[in-house]
Amino acid sequence: MSNTRNNNLKKLSVLGLFIALGYICLFVFRFRVQFLTLDFKDVFITLAGFIYGPVAAVTIAFIESILEFITVSSTGFWGAIMNFAGSAAFAVTASLIYKYNKSFKGAIVALISSVFSTTAVMMLANLLITPIYTNTDVKTVAGMILPLLLPFNLIKSILNAVFTFILYKPVSQALRSMNILPKSESKFALNKRTVCGIIAACIILIVSIALTIVLLGGDFEFVKQS
Repeated sequence: MSNTRNNNLKKLSVLGLFIALGYICLFVFRFRVQFLTLDFKDVFITLAGFIYGPVAAVTIAFIESILEFITVSSTGFWGAIMNFAGSAAFAVTASLIYKYNKSFKGAIVALISSVFSTTAVMMLANLLITPIYTNTDVKTVAGMILPLLLPFNLIKSILNAVFTFILYKPVSQALRSMNILPKSESKFALNKRTVCGIIAACIILIVSIALTIVLLGGDFEFVKQS
C-alpha cells in the first residue's frame, strides 16, 4: 500500500513537472505567425505520454490548454479548443503508438505519425473553427491552407517531434537515475543507431527552421509576455 502511494506521488510529481515546463514554454519560446502561435509545450505533453501513456497525455493537454486560455492566450474559447485539439492529436497519437512498440523504430514511427495526424486534425479544425473567431468565411480560410496553414502546422509538428525525440531518452534516464521511474524494459538504447538518429533529428530541426523562415517569409515575431 505504501509503495503504491509512493509511486502515485512520484507520478503526480513528474506530471506536475511536465505541466510546469510546458507552461514555461508559453512564456520563453512563443512566436506569432500572423494570427497563429508557435510554441513547444507539446514536447513536454508528449514526453509525459511516452512515460505514462496516452491518458496522461490527453489530461496534460487539457490542463495546458486551460492554463493558456486563462493567462496568455488572445484567441479566447475557440482558440483553447484549437490548442487542445492540436496538442491532444500530437501527444496522444505518439504515446499510443509508442505504448505498444517501445523501441527506437517505435519512437520514430510514433512521432512521424503524430506529425501527419496533427496536421490533418488542424486543417479540419482551421476550416471549422478559424472562421468563427477570426470573423471570416470558410472560403477565405481555405485559401490560406497552402500558403500559411499547411506549412505552419506541418513545420510546427515536425519541430515538436524532433525536440521530443532528442529529449526523451535523456529526460527518462535522468528520472530513472533519481529512482523516480522504474528501470526500463525498452529496447530504445543509447547506441550508435540512436546517436545517428539524434544527428538526423538535428539536421531536420535546422532544415525545419530554415523552411519556417523561407515559406512563411519571415513573417513571425517573438511574443513578449508582460
